[in-house]
Amino acid sequence: MIQITFDAADPAALAAFWAEALGYVAQPPPEGHESWESWLAAAGIPGDHWNDAAALVDPEGDGPRVFFQRVPESKTAKNRVHLDVAVAPRGLSDEEARQIVAAAAARLVELGATVVGPIEQRGEYWSVMQDPEGNEFCLQ
Repeated sequence: MIQITFDAADPAALAAFWAEALGYVAQPPPEGHESWESWLAAAGIPGDHWNDAAALVDPEGDGPRVFFQRVPESKTAKNRVHLDVAVAPRGLSDEEARQIVAAAAARLVELGATVVGPIEQRGEYWSVMQDPEGNEFCLQ
């Protein structure tokens, strides 16, 4: 199994953004608990640590789990690894693909992302983005 892990200042908020970006859902709480808050309280985790981590899963069960962990330091440099999020199906015209990528970028900007810029190389088009905490990713 593969898990993708993000360091974050606010794991819950960053998880909410990526759930929308990827079409993922929050990982369900352990069996016997209706919510993560119920499990955290039962485990004796102090309330000021309830946002130390968050996890997302692919509702279809195909993609990797995405985990967000609180870290004290902020992001200071470009990611060495980033996600490419495919939003435009293959086989579309260049103009159709640009429109789909632009619409997806606009939706993610409303959720807190930033557009770094569009790129066109070797007959492919994508948009470089940053999530609300500055992590780079691409929409293609």
